[in-house]
Amino acid sequence: FPLAGSFPCCTSDGDKEAERMDYRAATQNDAQAVAGLAQKLWPGHSISELKEEFAFLLAGQEVVLVLALDGGSPIGFAQCQLRHDYVEGTSGGPVAYLEGIFVERAYRGLGVARELLRRCEAWGRAQGCREMASDCTLDNTASEQFHRHTGFEEANRLICFVKPL
Repeated sequence: FPLAGSFPCCTSDGDKEAERMDYRAATQNDAQAVAGLAQKLWPGHSISELKEEFAFLLAGQEVVLVLALDGGSPIGFAQCQLRHDYVEGTSGGPVAYLEGIFVERAYRGLGVARELLRRCEAWGRAQGCREMASDCTLDNTASEQFHRHTGFEEANRLICFVKPL
């Protein structure tokens, strides 16, 4: 499967800037770089905590972390995992689940996130998935717009509750 190395871009004509970037699947050696990007997406976690989690995930077979690079420097990533349990709005598993996607601010609006998503979709199809799912919080309008713009359809809205025992 081509995600194992760098491969030519497959962007649309409107994403010329994204075409000059390199994209590849992350390896164990990239855990630190991915953690640095991920910490900007999930600031409630330390880089060392994220590095440990990504190193563990990269050792398995049910996840892909796709890196976007500009001149060899990481500028974005997407994390996609297989989910075998029920996923809201899907017809059955496994489902390719977009766990997170992040692009450095200077590279936003250039098609980089869209290209990262395309590569996650290709990985999901190669894993036998017929559907991809994702989520965002109700107040994250930028994420909601990205999802809608890239072909996701809203499956449901829910409010989660917790109560101490």
